[in-house]
Amino acid sequence: MTNTMPAAVLHGVRDLRVDQVPVPASPARGEVQVRIGKVGICGSDVHYFEHGRIGDFVVEKPMILGHECAGTVVAVGEGVSHLKEGDRVAIEPGVPRLSTAASHFYMKRGQYNLCPDIFFFATPPDDGSFCSFVNHKADFCFKLPDNVSLEEGAMIEPLSTGIYAARVAPVKMGDTVVITGAGPIGLMNLLACKAAGATNIIISDRVKERLEVALQIGATRVIEGDADELKAVAHELTEGLGADVCIECAGHPSALSAAIGACRAGGVVVLIGMPPGDSAEVNVNDLIVREITLRPIFRYNNTFPTGVQLLASGKVDVKPLISKRFSLQQVPEAFEYVLENRATCVKAIVDVGD
Repeated sequence: MTNTMPAAVLHGVRDLRVDQVPVPASPARGEVQVRIGKVGICGSDVHYFEHGRIGDFVVEKPMILGHECAGTVVAVGEGVSHLKEGDRVAIEPGVPRLSTAASHFYMKRGQYNLCPDIFFFATPPDDGSFCSFVNHKADFCFKLPDNVSLEEGAMIEPLSTGIYAARVAPVKMGDTVVITGAGPIGLMNLLACKAAGATNIIISDRVKERLEVALQIGATRVIEGDADELKAVAHELTEGLGADVCIECAGHPSALSAAIGACRAGGVVVLIGMPPGDSAEVNVNDLIVREITLRPIFRYNNTFPTGVQLLASGKVDVKPLISKRFSLQQVPEAFEYVLENRATCVKAIVDVGD
């Protein structure tokens, strides 16, 4: 093995280069070294590429992008017994550093996604996985069965957002679910809600091509961006009650209002999409009178084992969401492609190779 490896490094706004960077040292205790095979391009990667920041997370020095990844274990650190060289794994990108009392508090509660000092691939200042090798905590690497490909394994990360939303709502057998936003996360939520037993799943978006994909993977009805029609369909399918669960994935204030409007009294609205500003107006009196619960979620926790099982069983099929494939050397071109085709490109996958 050489001392350097190729990596897709963001140097500034729309300045993404494939550089040679040092290969990680041998894995430390509790870690494994993984040869990265496949990496998905996430909307957050594209946002860093286009704007150089997401909220308070600012790219201040060159950073390797990528966090939706899977690969093959090539070295095992001391104390690791559940993985061995040659195992194919999906990598959960967020690992608590546990350097503060607050992190220990949330870790003990199983809410490690809320740890303030969490390491997360491709979130400043932490490097990501658009590279040949990474060292990662073995407890956050999940062995893939033979019938799950590395491409599918890489997509467990975005699927995890849907699994977590369906779990915390919770979505139950026979539920009617409304999803606003048919981008990658909205479509992953559709798959997760379907697996959870939702009977009717209504999804809205302003892009016709995304809605066509939604129908292909199991949506009951699709709505082309009309809040009144969304509410009417939710009521039509529930004898006038409204949806049991609404999941807002669009990140637009109007979509949040539409989700609340389509929800039944006593229902739940899960918030995933982040609006462009820090706030969005809602009718608080309506929330109170109809006892609607707003349930925001941040990333996910304890979802990867479920994701592996859903893919292995065939209960969830993420392959129809793959729109385009690129090599690691083509990553700068890939990001430009995703930007230019953001309306129709659901998920681009990068083959990192050797």
